[in-house]
Amino acid sequence: MTQRICRVVLDTDFGLGERFTAAWRERAQKGGLQSKLHYVAVVAQVPPAAQIADAQLRSLWPLNVPGLHRILLDDGRVTLDLLAGALDAVLPQIDARVDAFHVAAMPAPSATALARGLAKLAVQGASLRAEAPDEALVWALTAAGFSCQTIEGTRDVGAVYQSRRPQPAAPPEPVRRAIVIGAGLAGSSACQRLCANGWQVTLIERHAEPAQEASGNLAGIFMPLLSKDDNIPTRLSRAAYLFALREWQRLGGVGAAFDGQRCGVLQLARDAAHAKVQRDVVEAWNYPPEYARWLDAGAAGELLGAATPDGGWLFELGGWVRPSSLCEAMLLACGDHLFRVFCAEALDLRRADGEWQVRGRDGELVAQAPTVVLANGTGAVNVAQAAELPLAALRGQVTHLAAQDAPQLSLVVCREAYVTPPANGIVCAGATYDNDGDPSLRAASQLENLTRLAEIVPGDAVAALAASAPLAGRVGFRCAAPDRLPLAGALPDYPSAGRLERLRDVPRHPGLHCLLGYASRGLIWAPLMAELLVAQLENAPPPLEATLVEALDPGRFLLKQRRRSQ
Repeated sequence: MTQRICRVVLDTDFGLGERFTAAWRERAQKGGLQSKLHYVAVVAQVPPAAQIADAQLRSLWPLNVPGLHRILLDDGRVTLDLLAGALDAVLPQIDARVDAFHVAAMPAPSATALARGLAKLAVQGASLRAEAPDEALVWALTAAGFSCQTIEGTRDVGAVYQSRRPQPAAPPEPVRRAIVIGAGLAGSSACQRLCANGWQVTLIERHAEPAQEASGNLAGIFMPLLSKDDNIPTRLSRAAYLFALREWQRLGGVGAAFDGQRCGVLQLARDAAHAKVQRDVVEAWNYPPEYARWLDAGAAGELLGAATPDGGWLFELGGWVRPSSLCEAMLLACGDHLFRVFCAEALDLRRADGEWQVRGRDGELVAQAPTVVLANGTGAVNVAQAAELPLAALRGQVTHLAAQDAPQLSLVVCREAYVTPPANGIVCAGATYDNDGDPSLRAASQLENLTRLAEIVPGDAVAALAASAPLAGRVGFRCAAPDRLPLAGALPDYPSAGRLERLRDVPRHPGLHCLLGYASRGLIWAPLMAELLVAQLENAPPPLEATLVEALDPGRFLLKQRRRSQ
């Protein structure tokens, strides 16, 4: 097995990326296919794209919003993580084994915390360069384990980290063979990211085609969440939405590599009180207008083509995608690294000789590998190891309207429901949230969708659809967790769990992982959750802050359960 070399750099003074660009070029000149560069850069705010010199980097440059922005370059051999925020706030959120540091001059009160934070991330022998540090920072670095000396001809200090404590051994190279169960958005994204990192993947799907269940709707909506307090769901959805846009661009683009449209999403306020909340949120966070902006009733009505009383949020970069076409595009990108096993159901997992054996209904061996990823929605609870996960199947009925009978919209519009622009002669409206398992179309659910549609787009013609439209659409079942956040990571071993205090105490099934609970936001969750899983499997820095990674940990429910009972 070829050993990969990945150099991890942390830069607290990114500027306009001159050092990153130099490191990127050096990797290209010397590295070869097995050499990777992972560059983590802290910025107070994201600089404007127009100031970024490199065209490839500029085309993927993120908007100036808080959080971690992962940019994949050179087919994933170079990763740039831009972490936007104050250094003292974001440094504890970084989880990485860093080989080299570049540190800007810091005021004395921050020196001790900074030095300790860097030492926590440093591998044995890590190098550090500090720009003209004051005496307090030099003393703090020395106390934290860095041996410092002035660099000749400069005021800068160079240092090497030599821990006084035994260092944990570097994690072993993973055996890059995996089985992914489920060919919807979760599973297809997992396959694409694993294969892009050189894994050989077997995809098991019980249907004859991908995206036949929750990912089978004609249109899925992509847009972020907003909130006044910038809570965890808001931060996660922001990171996921923007990462998905970058990844779809790398794949070839919405409407080009797969069906869809970046036509914008208008989220109308429910009433005057909600309109005030929407306006206050945008004013409080001062988002870039292409990310989110507030439209008053007049401007919103102009976009809608009909009067609306209270205005709403406009997400210019949002839109709709046909999930099945996206799944096919991602699976196609896997090339020879992917082996498809369709019309086969994975019902039994057994661990033997360091590998998982996946067996079907009659006990036959379907596939075998050291790593398994459950990405089959609520079907995961049919596997014994995942049976105790608190997942619910939420019924959603979407109504299909003939384009000539439906509102002619230029963008997606939503309030209590959503409606899409016409595509292939169909307008989609919906979707219901039901707590039953009825897979059939029913008139009551269609009436609910069309009643809500009439509230979004007023007018006699739309109101008449409730009585005149033929029963048409699709029923799917969303897989949802109690907190409505995804589950991404190693699967907890419920029977082996005793007293638990922290997530790291939760026992895990070796080599068994999951990507579940995407509910109605699978389009934006899928790319980032897959990237997070691959980072965990590759022992690489995650694409999210540590607090957000914890919020997604599949062990969080077991930990809460044990804490309540202890």
